[in-house]
Amino acid sequence: MLATRTLLSKQTLAVLSRQPACFVHHGDYGNWGNTNIAVVFSGCGWWDGTDVHEGVYTMYHLSRNGARFQMFAPNQQQMQVMDHVRKQPGSGENRNMMIEAARFSHGQGMMQMQDLSKLDVNSFDAVIFPGGHGVTKNLSSFVKDGKDCKLNNDVERVLKDFHRSRKPIGLASMAPLLACRVLPGLEVTMGYERDESTRWGTWPNTSMVQAVKSMGARHNGREPYEAHVDEKNKVVSTPTFMWETEYHYHYIFDGIGNMVKHVMRMSTK
Repeated sequence: MLATRTLLSKQTLAVLSRQPACFVHHGDYGNWGNTNIAVVFSGCGWWDGTDVHEGVYTMYHLSRNGARFQMFAPNQQQMQVMDHVRKQPGSGENRNMMIEAARFSHGQGMMQMQDLSKLDVNSFDAVIFPGGHGVTKNLSSFVKDGKDCKLNNDVERVLKDFHRSRKPIGLASMAPLLACRVLPGLEVTMGYERDESTRWGTWPNTSMVQAVKSMGARHNGREPYEAHVDEKNKVVSTPTFMWETEYHYHYIFDGIGNMVKHVMRMSTK
């Protein structure tokens, strides 16, 4: 009887050791924790910061693919605070990007929101910028200056550092305009170049596509659930919420997922 129990225990341990979902998290690109990704936020909320869905989906897919990640945002005031019900600027209110973006964090220590000025390219394998109007208002002056916009100093530094170090850069919805402004010869996607409205959604921000093209980037049309990979520059972009939809959020989820998988793939090369 004792010998039988010993044999069963060994067989059980052998089976359990092959269950990665329960005991050792394996992503598509290796064991959990082998890749460390920086995620840069611009506040919290589609109209004045980082889109909540794009930020959360990014963290979900990084976790699912076995990456560690750390969150950053500029420790500076937002350009404005928006009333997300009325979609209008709030009256006389000021908010800090890092404090607002900390709403995404869940935990202590390294999982807390960090000051973007402390982001060191040598500590990370890749960087990802989720989208939202904070890209155009807080991380850059695009909402005022268009194609001639200036970038937040640390945003520009981070993009140039990762590009110079041949480390992948992931960009969602509006975020490609940041990289296109300071990095030459990129290939990106921000979705459709014209607002081809359908019953499923619309493309209301196509003027941004024309802006990145005028910056010298090559634009590639993609659906919201797709990603475009610039292998030469190690830049991965996805349209996501450049496409406005009332119900089909799973397309946004899939677009972020495709972007993250390519970032992970290139970061392990």
